[in-house]
Parts: sequence; structure tokens; C-alpha cells
Amino acid sequence: MKHLLSAIILLSATTAITASDRGDYNPTVTHDGSTLSVDMTLRLADVKVKSEQQLTVTPALVNGDNRLDLPDVTVTGRSRSIRDARQELPLPAGFASYRAGKVPAEIPYHAEVPLADWMLDADLIITDSLSGCNCAPLTDGRQLLATLDMRPRIFAPEYEYIAPTAEAVKIREAAGHAYIDFPVNKTEIYPDYRRNPVELAAIRDTIELIKGDPDYTITSLTLKGYASPEGSYANNERLARGRTEALRAYIRGLYDFPAQLLTSEWEPEDWEGLIAYLRTSDFPERDAMIEICTDPAFDSNPDGREWRLKSRYPKQYAFLLKEVYPGLRHTDYSVRYTVRTYTDVNEIARVMKTAPGKLSLREMYLLAETLEPGSPEYNEVFETAVRLYPAEPEANLNAALAALRSGELDRAAGYLDRAGDVPEAAYARGILAAKRGDYTTALPFLDRAASAGIVKAADAKTQLEEIIKRTPKSQQ
Repeated sequence: MKHLLSAIILLSATTAITASDRGDYNPTVTHDGSTLSVDMTLRLADVKVKSEQQLTVTPALVNGDNRLDLPDVTVTGRSRSIRDARQELPLPAGFASYRAGKVPAEIPYHAEVPLADWMLDADLIITDSLSGCNCAPLTDGRQLLATLDMRPRIFAPEYEYIAPTAEAVKIREAAGHAYIDFPVNKTEIYPDYRRNPVELAAIRDTIELIKGDPDYTITSLTLKGYASPEGSYANNERLARGRTEALRAYIRGLYDFPAQLLTSEWEPEDWEGLIAYLRTSDFPERDAMIEICTDPAFDSNPDGREWRLKSRYPKQYAFLLKEVYPGLRHTDYSVRYTVRTYTDVNEIARVMKTAPGKLSLREMYLLAETLEPGSPEYNEVFETAVRLYPAEPEANLNAALAALRSGELDRAAGYLDRAGDVPEAAYARGILAAKRGDYTTALPFLDRAASAGIVKAADAKTQLEEIIKRTPKSQQ
């Protein structure tokens, strides 16, 4: 008997989840995470079935050794149909039977089965079997309707790092506060007086650490001295200037710096330091005391400002005089220097291990490009970069991408807070949201980055849309 399938099958052309099909056959196959559904339309009205014959059409899912037959549809000849009816044989669940000559033009077929993992990439086939008297088979046929691919899609974006701009000159600064002790009203430095051995050693160590490194070149050394508000402004100005100049002379006596390299300035009274302390204090009168310290009416009369503070709040002033004012007598120092530029990646790798602070963001990026993305060494480069340059958006963005690649989503989120608003940052935020399953947030970020020309973002958006399409509504 001639093969019947081409005559009996019309598959619906709605949104089927299939990767490939044969001819015009396009079954609708969906799942909700627990149940798989198959829908199609069968045309059996024109199939000739003799009085004692029965046509059985059986869809099935097949994947290797796994096979699941779906409910049959039968068309039975007149005599056989009458005999079966008399016997009142029970029909299997989902089974549909029609009598020849009374078959609808189109038979909607629907089947639901518990979902198993192997079904997600199974073949959907359909077989027909025609039997005669005593169920003797006369012919059978099999046809592939579709190869399914409903396996969950994995979001695997490519990452868009930013290559930092190379610094024309690598300028760095080492700064500190020196609390040199002077006898009352004196401006001469006594190196062995009270805390001076420690304070002076700290200044020397800072200078010598930089001066002794062949990769560094000192370009300036600046001193700024402060006196406390205690006493007259004129005397405090004399003390601030004299003590700053004394420290400058002390440093010049130790090193042969050019005269123009070492500069100094002074602030007669450190009111800003006092205000900063008051803002952190628990004085009930704190705000009123700050108001006196910042009142512009005293800008030309600092002695009047101190007198007002002292007379209105004598108890608090006594505490400040003893506990706070000594810390306001200090000299800030700043050593500016340049660092040699490194171009050889092998040298950059050596410096990375011994003195990473010498490297620029650009140099660390060049090193990362030679490492396996996602490797511990690769991630460490970006972690080091953001630790050394915590305020730089590029460092934060690249560190965020390294964290995203490693699945450290919370760490990545922290870095992205400081990554700026460039398209690459929008792309990274889209990746983060997608990896967290927040597709509603992710898509606008990816779309924004793609619109700005980030090609990888367009691909990631396509991936995510495909994942959304394949994700059951109950799981979205």
C-alpha cells in the first residue's frame, strides 16, 4: 500500500520551538517547565480505509535510546468499527478514533506529557500503521517532523574592557603631616627634642624612598606650615612662617636639591582643622561653635573670632586648648615625582610583583592582555589596578568585568557604582542584571550600549531575547 503520511499530515505553523523541520511541517512544541505539549493538525478524511482495515497514526518523541509514543489517532473501516463498538473496548488516555467516511476534514491534535530533560532536544516523528483482518499489518511508515532544540540557553556575553589612555608623564605624589615640636614661642628645630626624632625620620624616609629609586625623579617638594589659633594672629603668623622655614632649611641641609625644587608656604592659624574636628565632636554647642569659626564678620579679625569662642565657651575652649590645638600645629609636606614609563611586558610583569604602585593603568592593562581571560593572574591585575586607582572609572569598570566573568556579582556591582556612565559601563550593568535574572532591567542597558556602537552588546541583547523567548512564563 502506498505510504500515507504525505496525505494525512498538516502541521500547524504557529510559533513552534524548533531548530529545524522537514518540508512544510512545523509542529508547535512548547513546555512550561514541567509539561511538554505537542499540537498539530491531521488530515485523514481522504485516506481510503477498507471495511476490515484500521489506520493508526502515532506521533513520538525520540532521542537515542529514549522514546515516548504519544496518543494514537485511528481511522477504522466500517465492519471493524462496528465489531469494536460491540466489544466496548476501553480507549487509552488521549486516544482518538474515527470511523472511515466520517472523519473531519481537519483533526486538531494535542498531547501533553510530563517533561523529561531528554525531550528538550529530541526528534519529533510520526508513524502510520495499516492493519487488516485480525490486526495483520499491511504497511507502515515513519517520517521526521522536526528536530527540537528547547534546551535552556546560556547567557554568554563577550566582555568589553576599556583600554586606559597612556599617561604622557606619570606624575605621582607622596604626602604627609609632620608634627615638629618647638619650645614655646621658638622657631628653631631641635632634632632630638620630644617627638622630633620620629617626625623628622618620617620626612627623611619619604624623601629617600623616592630619591633612591632609579625609576623615580623628584620634581618638587612643598612644605606648608600651620599654627594653632591660640594667641595673637601676628605671633602665630611669625611662628608658622619661622617654623616652616626652619624645616625647609633642615631639609636643604640634608639634600642637594636645587633651590627652586623646594618651596614653602604657611597658614598662620589652622581654623579649617579646628572646624573639621568640631564637626566630628559631640559637644552640645558644636553647631554654635562652628558658626563662630565660619562667621565672615571675623575674616579680617581672627583674634576677635578666637576671643568670641573662648569667652562664650570657656569649658570647651579649655578642652580644645589641651587636646586639639597641639594637633593644629603641623607642617604638611608633599613630594611630587615622575615614574619611568614601562613598555616591555616582561618588565611590567616583574614590576607588578615587586612594586605595582609604579605602574599606570595602561601598563597594567597591557599586562592583562597577555594573560588568559578569567585566570587568577588575569583577575589579580584588575583587582590591583582598582586598589591602586580606586577613583578611576576605567579601573572600576575593568575590575567589574573581571568579577562578572568569575561570577562574583556583588563585587562587580560595587565596582560598577564607580564606573561612570560610558556605553561600556551601561553594557556591563546590562550583563550584571542579566546574570542576576533581572531581564527587565538588563534589556534597556544592553539596548543603550548597542545603540552607542558596542557590537558585543547587540549580540548579548539577541542572546537574552532568545533566552526570554525560551523561558516558560512561570519562570520569568
